[in-house]
Amino acid sequence: MDDLNQNNINEISGNSDESYSHNNSSLNSNYDNPDHNHNQETQGYNPPEYSFWAEKVSGDNGYSYYQHIPQPENKPQKKKKGNKVLTFAAKALLFGILAGVTFAGVQFLYYKINPAAFQNKESFILGSVDEDSQVGNKLKVSSTDNGTVSTVPESAVMKVAENTMPSIVAITSISTTTDSWFGYEIPNEGSGSGIIVGKDEKELLIATNNHVVDGTDKITVTFIDETQAEAVIKGTDSKADLAVITVDLDKLSKSTLEKIKIAKLGNSDDIKVGEMTIAIGNAMGYGQSLTVGYVSAKDRKIEVSDNYSYNTMILLQTDAAINPGNSGGALLNIKGEVIGINTVKFADYKVEGMGYAIPISRAIPIINELMTREVLKPEEQGFLGVSVTDVTEDVSERFGIPIGVYITTVVENSAAEKAGLKEGDVIRKVNDIEITSGSQLSELISSIRVGTEIEIEYMRHIGEGYKEETVKATLGKRTE
Repeated sequence: MDDLNQNNINEISGNSDESYSHNNSSLNSNYDNPDHNHNQETQGYNPPEYSFWAEKVSGDNGYSYYQHIPQPENKPQKKKKGNKVLTFAAKALLFGILAGVTFAGVQFLYYKINPAAFQNKESFILGSVDEDSQVGNKLKVSSTDNGTVSTVPESAVMKVAENTMPSIVAITSISTTTDSWFGYEIPNEGSGSGIIVGKDEKELLIATNNHVVDGTDKITVTFIDETQAEAVIKGTDSKADLAVITVDLDKLSKSTLEKIKIAKLGNSDDIKVGEMTIAIGNAMGYGQSLTVGYVSAKDRKIEVSDNYSYNTMILLQTDAAINPGNSGGALLNIKGEVIGINTVKFADYKVEGMGYAIPISRAIPIINELMTREVLKPEEQGFLGVSVTDVTEDVSERFGIPIGVYITTVVENSAAEKAGLKEGDVIRKVNDIEITSGSQLSELISSIRVGTEIEIEYMRHIGEGYKEETVKATLGKRTE
């Protein structure tokens, strides 16, 4: 079986009516043209004093109309005006007396029947009262006291933005490439985002994506108050696409230090599909901006290409817009907690609203390890002494080998040999950091000082399956 696995690994190495018109134009023009009417008058035509138009569809002429000419009224003989006034006044007086007597009579009878009504001081009462118990169901209708209306001057998203933006930074990176024809260097500028995750006595710690700072010659960080400072890389993990950069506190003014904040990290394991998300970052390099969406899916397996190879990552999916420059920025919940680090967007003309972020619960252990890394000189970097090949998910399913890095060679007298590691073993964790690629393992080991003891979790093939083992190794010094 060991030979079979070795042969398998060798095989892995060698793969968008017209209006109709009416025939009444002459009619309309005659109606609207005073001069024409005047000409008709001179010809003996006497128009009516008032004309009432009744348009309707009629025979051959299209429209017909009816004209009404008022007839003179027969004027009655005039009566004396004084007699009319006296008659009207007498009628009004009689009506008032009768109405008053009627109202008073009805009111008298009502109170004779309901004497308790005189004692009721309430404005209006709807309902019935039990006279025996004086307890009843009543609905009082009267004026109400003046109340207050509470308004919310800002939305929850606005509050999150206000509280969180001070913990997000814009990152500008400068790298150089050499022209293959003429040999001169060409500077290239990139943009990204970062999250302030910590601070100690000497430096400010900022988490971002590895692809934001990888291969850069100069890194500049812009804070919430628009001040800038140069940063250096403290540690990177290319496989997890995470990096930590630092800014010396001596380079920051007291005013800037008072305005910035350390981000509050949440728990991505607890979020649910449909929860609101807020993405903040340096989109297109224009400075901080905010977009809103929802958690579309969890634990999406996405193959990300770095132009040389494909890396499978388990990410959060959101429809909050994530654009170039957002990488390394924060994906937040409505509480303002970081639940993910924006990293990639599905770029295709057929696709809309598919952005992805590294779940913060997966990122925290790696960020913690990157934050504690030392910047070591080559001679101070630890050496494990193994050659490895990656066991991806596809390889694992095909050959039945655990995901991790498969040891193909162990250097004689190295830390690995002394710890008892062998060819065929699959390294899965180092100091509780999940290992999924050889480059990740190399970066991690090189960040640890010579002579430091590390803990390695690996799988060894025994019998018909793999068994988990743990061993401790003291890193040696690289020998050329």
